[in-house]
Amino acid sequence: VGLHNFWRPKSLLDISRFTLSCNSWPRKKHQDIQALWKHEAVQKYLETLSKKYQQVSHLLNADSINDLEQKALRRRWANLSPVATAFQEIREAERELQELNTMCRELDSRDEKQLLELALEEKETLDKKINMLCRKLFQLLVPKEKYDRSHVILEVTAGRTTGGDICQQFTKEMFEMYQNYADYKRWTFDIVNYMPAEIGGLHHAAAHISGDDVYRHLKYEGGTHRVQRIPETGLSSRMQRIHTGTMSVIVLPQPEEVDVNVDPKDLRVDTFRAKGSGGQHVNKTDSAVRLVHLPTGLTVECQQERSQQINKEIALQTLRAKLYQQIIEKQLSQEKSARKLQLGTRAQSERIRTYNFTQDRVTDHRISYDARDIKAILSGKEALDKLINRLLEYAEIEAVTEYLENLQAAEDL
Repeated sequence: VGLHNFWRPKSLLDISRFTLSCNSWPRKKHQDIQALWKHEAVQKYLETLSKKYQQVSHLLNADSINDLEQKALRRRWANLSPVATAFQEIREAERELQELNTMCRELDSRDEKQLLELALEEKETLDKKINMLCRKLFQLLVPKEKYDRSHVILEVTAGRTTGGDICQQFTKEMFEMYQNYADYKRWTFDIVNYMPAEIGGLHHAAAHISGDDVYRHLKYEGGTHRVQRIPETGLSSRMQRIHTGTMSVIVLPQPEEVDVNVDPKDLRVDTFRAKGSGGQHVNKTDSAVRLVHLPTGLTVECQQERSQQINKEIALQTLRAKLYQQIIEKQLSQEKSARKLQLGTRAQSERIRTYNFTQDRVTDHRISYDARDIKAILSGKEALDKLINRLLEYAEIEAVTEYLENLQAAEDL
């Protein structure tokens, strides 16, 4: 086998070409992960990878290859090994599950009821294991997004409604939710800007969040979030009238080195007195800074530090992140993607999630997923993490499905 057949392509999904049957694979929105695993085309593809892995392993043990060839083969072996291993682990778990199914069909007498219950428990455990292994496998197959490991700038802004203060209160709750989530994930959450509303809510706020894989977990939070609730105060609360409001979330990836040059001549710098919480210096010094980027009209503010110079540096950092996001958006707009889970601000005009307090339900409209217990989700801990991981899982399935369909389209050309 020639070494050119084992050179590492851009991604593992590019390793081989195979024929997909479009007629036998109707596109479903967000397929189940195990259903995708069981599809004939996916099985055929993974079997191809497994055979290539075995071939590479065999060639590594041959005496006829020189040092250069061996180096290339070892690199190829290292690329294929995780996928081949995960593939075999799933196959082994499926064999165990099949044996348990056979046992359960045979255990039908009353005397064996307890043994049957144990077998059913083991089946459930194996099913969860297979699901976990399938997700691990698809994570290995899907190329990592460039910005997944980046820190982020997260901004929240209250929407407008005729219902009074519901948007500002909801915006405050959402900002606190992300702050608690950062603490839950052991990230660092630094508030950059905070503009409270007069009645205790929040008009706008921004924070810099740093830690492991921050953007990967928060990239699908960007968009319009809707709230439906009965206000706690005012006439509508006495009338038990449900009000609807919105707030928006923007998540900007911020790589460690953002290579965006900002000409000082393109900036208008305004200083003013801070409006948020921050101690005795608030409303006494013009420490808050607003930067306006004249060519694009982008505006950023920072008022959290006592030093005007520090606030200016933080605002400039945020401005660079926003300009960098525009570059990312331009690149993405040039790519024809069928994925419904969109990156960052591309989904700002779409309602991505509804928080219905009267029914105690959170609905993510992109994946048609309902979660109960709004209080638990707004606490920013396990319940929110579960919802976010469900989004990531569906996005991974969409990525694999889309890639396989693109391969079929290329085959048909």
